[in-house]
Amino acid sequence: MWRRRVHDPAARDELIRRHLPLARRLAARYRNRHEPLEDLVQVASLALVKAVERFEPERGRPFVAFAAPTILGELKRHFRDTSWAVHVNRGTLELALRVQAAVEELSRETGRSPSVADIALHLGLDSERVLEGIEAAGAHYADSLDVPAQLGDDDDARAATMLDRLGAEDDGYEAVEVESSLAPALARMPYEERRALALRLEEGLKQSEIATILGCSQMHVSRLLRRAGERLRAELDPELAPGVD
Repeated sequence: MWRRRVHDPAARDELIRRHLPLARRLAARYRNRHEPLEDLVQVASLALVKAVERFEPERGRPFVAFAAPTILGELKRHFRDTSWAVHVNRGTLELALRVQAAVEELSRETGRSPSVADIALHLGLDSERVLEGIEAAGAHYADSLDVPAQLGDDDDARAATMLDRLGAEDDGYEAVEVESSLAPALARMPYEERRALALRLEEGLKQSEIATILGCSQMHVSRLLRRAGERLRAELDPELAPGVD
C-alpha cells in the first residue's frame, strides 16, 4: 500500500506516525546525561520526515531499511556539528561516537563498565584506537562554571561553584615577594641560623631532626630558630623586634 500511496498526504502522515517509535528507539541509543532524550527524539523525528520525503518506493527497498540509516546519520551529524565543546576533526568525532555507543551497549549487556580490551574486541579496533576515541570523547562536553565545586562540607562551600575557584589569589606570589624582601637579611644571617631556618621552613623538619643534622642539641636548635626569627622581624619592622646578638 505504501509503495503506491506514499506521496499521498494522508499516507505520508500515517507513515510518519507509524515509524515515530522507530525514531525514538534510535534516538535512545545516543541518550546521555548531557543531551536530553526529547532533544534527540526531535532530531530523529525530523530525520524521519526527511526520510519519508526522500523515499522512492519504486526502487523496491523497504522503508525501514531506508529510514534507519537516514535517522542515524542525522543523529550523528547532530553530535558532530552542534554538541562538541571544542573542534575535533570528523574522523575523530566518528571514532568517539562509536566508542561511546559501544561503552553504553556493553554496559547494558554486562552490567559493568567495559575495559579498553572489551571495547576494542566489540568494535574490531586495536586498543590504541579505542584510547584515542575515549580521549576525544573527553572533549565532547564542557562543564558549566556554575556547577557545584564541592569545596567543603559547610553550606557556603556546598553553594560554591567552579567559577568561585577561578581567579583566586595565589599565596605563592606573596611568598616570593616576602622571600625577595628578606634575601638581604638571610644573606647576613650566621650560617647555623640560616641552615636551621631552611631545614625548618623549606624541609618541614622537626627541631629534633634539625639537631641531628646539625650535630647539636634540640635546645640549641630552638635558640637558633628564635634568633633567626628575631633577625627577620627586625628586617621587616625594626621597631617591633628586640635586639639580637
